[in-house]
Amino acid sequence: MGTGETLLVGLLVLVLAVALLSNALVLLCCAYRAELRARASGVLLVNLSLGHLLLAVLDMPFTLLGVLHGRPPSAPGTCQAIGFLDTFLASNAALSVAALSADQWLAVGFPLRCAGLLRPRNAGLLLACAWGQSLAFAVAALGCSWLGYSSAFASCSLRLPPEPEHLRFAAFTAAFHAVGFALPLAVLCLTSLGVLRVARSHCRRMDTVAKKALVLLTDLHPSVRQRCLIRQKQRHHRATRKIGVSIATFLICFAPYVVTRLVELVPSVTVNPHWGILSKCLTYSKAAADPFMCFLLCRPFRQVLAGMVHQLLKRSPPPASAHHSSLDAENDSCLQQSL
Repeated sequence: MGTGETLLVGLLVLVLAVALLSNALVLLCCAYRAELRARASGVLLVNLSLGHLLLAVLDMPFTLLGVLHGRPPSAPGTCQAIGFLDTFLASNAALSVAALSADQWLAVGFPLRCAGLLRPRNAGLLLACAWGQSLAFAVAALGCSWLGYSSAFASCSLRLPPEPEHLRFAAFTAAFHAVGFALPLAVLCLTSLGVLRVARSHCRRMDTVAKKALVLLTDLHPSVRQRCLIRQKQRHHRATRKIGVSIATFLICFAPYVVTRLVELVPSVTVNPHWGILSKCLTYSKAAADPFMCFLLCRPFRQVLAGMVHQLLKRSPPPASAHHSSLDAENDSCLQQSL
């Protein structure tokens, strides 16, 4: 095994370990504290983390074995089953991110008008649509015998069929990535811009109030006034930075693999195995990045994790906030900022 394969194996092992641990922690937090799963965003969150966990348990190890041994699993039908799960879970994860982003846009932009829509039952309907759409593509690929081992990606997934079926496979691949990548990306961008507009409007109102307060407080030292103004400017950029990171992560993780899959359809193009495996690793890295970016770094999840650790060590938990509902408010705020 060369240096390139060794680095790719190390990257896969790291992504696999982080995805297993982080998504298991998210699900454990949601199971431990009912407030984290009591809203529509909580249901979508559990679905996203569960899909990532299944991807880490049932898909990534076989790609790791493919890189190590350069061949598919020996058991008959195993590679087709893994390819079915890979197709289903990849599409479902992207659509779940889009649904979660749309839910947070409704919560931020129309808190009163859409309050009745932000219920776990409606979230279940959204997830049913996402699961049905992902399942339809996976079943179609399985029925057309387009699932198998792809040496360019060292994984069981979609593979190029014989020459007579190239046109049908190209149409299927284009439709699959249009629904599983382009559509979620468009939803993510549009809803993020909506959240950003609301955040900027909120910051402007806060700036107006703060400036009036600074005018009234004439006994403040000039350095204190300057620090207040600097913090106001930092708030303006914080929402933009978080939304930009969210969109950039989606593109970095999914775009290389999607572009490579589309370029692979050109008859004269041969995908380099090192690049193909690296692009596949990047799609896996979304399963490891989402829990940290969206949830585990937020205060409500940190509080729940701290309470679980204290309970495990049989210590009294740290003092909670004055109102139990503050956890809900911080959870919603954190999810809105992260997406």
